[in-house]
Amino acid sequence: MIKTKNQYVNREISWLRFNERVLQESADQNVPLIERLRFLGIFSNNLDEFFKVRYATVKRIVDAGKSGKSALGGEIAKDLLAEITEIVIKQQTKSLKILGDIQKELEAQNIFIINETELSEVQAVFSKNYFLQKVSPQLMTIILNDLTRFPTLKDTAAYLAVKMILKHNGDTDGKTIEKRYALIEIPKGIDRFVVLPKEGDKNYIIVLDDLIRYCLDSIFTMFDYETISAHMIKITRDAELDMDNDLSKSFIEKISTSVAHRKIGDPVRFVYDKSIEKDTLAFLKEKMNIEDTDSVIPGGRYHNRRDYMGFPSLGRQDLLYEKITALPVKGLSMEGSLFEQIVKKDYLQYTPYHKFSYTIKFLREAALDPKVRSIKITVYRLANNSQVAASLINAVKNGKQVTVQIELQARFDEEANIQYAEQLQAEGVKLIFGVPGLKVHSKICVIEREEGDDIKRYGFVSTGNFNESTARIYTDYTLFTAYEPILKELNKVFDFFETTYKINKYKHLVVSPHYTKGVFQKLIDNEIANAIVGKEAYIRIKMNSFTSYKMIDKLYEASRAGVKIQLIIRGICCLVPGVKGMSENIEAISVVDKFLEHTRVFIFGNEGNPKVYISSADWMTRNLDYRVEVGCPIYDDEVKQELLDTFDISWRDNVKARIFNEAQDNAYLRSDQPKLRSQFAKYDYYVKKLES
Repeated sequence: MIKTKNQYVNREISWLRFNERVLQESADQNVPLIERLRFLGIFSNNLDEFFKVRYATVKRIVDAGKSGKSALGGEIAKDLLAEITEIVIKQQTKSLKILGDIQKELEAQNIFIINETELSEVQAVFSKNYFLQKVSPQLMTIILNDLTRFPTLKDTAAYLAVKMILKHNGDTDGKTIEKRYALIEIPKGIDRFVVLPKEGDKNYIIVLDDLIRYCLDSIFTMFDYETISAHMIKITRDAELDMDNDLSKSFIEKISTSVAHRKIGDPVRFVYDKSIEKDTLAFLKEKMNIEDTDSVIPGGRYHNRRDYMGFPSLGRQDLLYEKITALPVKGLSMEGSLFEQIVKKDYLQYTPYHKFSYTIKFLREAALDPKVRSIKITVYRLANNSQVAASLINAVKNGKQVTVQIELQARFDEEANIQYAEQLQAEGVKLIFGVPGLKVHSKICVIEREEGDDIKRYGFVSTGNFNESTARIYTDYTLFTAYEPILKELNKVFDFFETTYKINKYKHLVVSPHYTKGVFQKLIDNEIANAIVGKEAYIRIKMNSFTSYKMIDKLYEASRAGVKIQLIIRGICCLVPGVKGMSENIEAISVVDKFLEHTRVFIFGNEGNPKVYISSADWMTRNLDYRVEVGCPIYDDEVKQELLDTFDISWRDNVKARIFNEAQDNAYLRSDQPKLRSQFAKYDYYVKKLES
């Protein structure tokens, strides 16, 4: 194995490069204007989660007095924290410039985002009334000077840090300056962007922060001040769940307690308005015990820019992506029984190009069908007011045995899943809370139906969550099948949930944590063997993230043997492609566009008879070794061809694809071929499929 200093890309740095691709979307003139603002919101939201999880993990290594060199791909933890902060400051600076550019372009469209100094008389009256009626009742304001203990700031909530210089009352020598400091929490229950009355054909919006600034005198009427100023601050806390070992508590109680403790986790990032006064900043840092290992980042006037994801459309459809109409799956009719159709052949649902309603229809049919005896399903993230949950409850009410494996540790969805767990349990659903030490990330369902003297199984395996909300924006494959060998093995997975020490053997499925790595390594070895004897050998993989050094090394080995490898990785990619003697036969791209690329598909050449799998698992250590994941082989020739075709369309993208290279510069892939934007081309592919 050739060792170079560029053998792996550090995971955290690669993630930041991914988020830079999101930022690129906000700067892309070909993206509709309001959508560009929303990409800025996604960039900011991603960054919040990065600091809560990844930065916090590295900081824990530093705080423990360790270098973290082996865990962090050779990086010294303290140096990595400094590098992350440097990159983030540059990205934040870039994002502020992009925001300024977008605002100028919005003004050309008669949309003006104004601050508290720019209000007209009519807008000023509106703002005062809006503040008194809607904002003031929800404001939390804290005077800081006389507190013996600084208040605990909420994770990623935005605060205005207020400084007042009081007027002299004659009791001083005229030289002493008396200051008062306060914090105002920006209410989360109110839209961040307040639409002001139109003036002619001009639309005006004020950010809630500025509306509050305009009304500071209404808040601090009891203070006789000469000057008052307010600057935004935000703190991000470690989001790691520290589990209670009290055996007398239920698992739900333990998760609930851990989620509550997360709200007061250690701070890892402090962001402030760079125009804040030095004495105010010094006061806050001292009171908040901000440490050297915390990331202190000067920002713009506004924080929590994730709220731009909800920027109002103002009825301007021309400034938004054109909405697509989700298509039917060819040959799979929503009329009549899905079971009767699926028993004849497998079908592939590819959201958001296809309707997610097939999943709901499948579960609703199972809930009502008198012949259905049981439903087993895994749940990782559900939508608000989930039709999936409603279908499962309906099934229980109709006398079906319903078993739900619900993952209470789905990051940042713990509270929602706890509520669903309690609701399902109250309705009589049998709940399984996973396997000790393993997250259950698989996306599977099995239905058992009495047909004559036999039990017939139906089910589905997916790459994504059973969530009708995210199905509109996440690309995911779901395979509907009645193929008994696969469904029997899916039942084995549910047996493992209930009998955790029983390790089953699988002939068809690729299951983590015991088999995924080994199965895929054997498939790679097969391509290596073919390449060595001069046969065509190739591997094509599409995943969200690729961080497992063992699997990276395996692909390096395949590359050196002459196997042609194509990777489409949306997010983190620790592999370095195109390095002579190490990875010269590997090409890798990332597609970031309108939809969030979430599909996982694995294709192995196999001497001209490709082996194709879909899976819930990325090639990350956590997916391979510490989660229950399920990959499924594709046996139906028509479905297999669909997967080969859609991979090929993604690979030929020369509009939204970026190239992974040693420079990590997110260069766009350009070619002399006609422009092809893969997400739009895939929709056209399915339209034509329906017409054929």
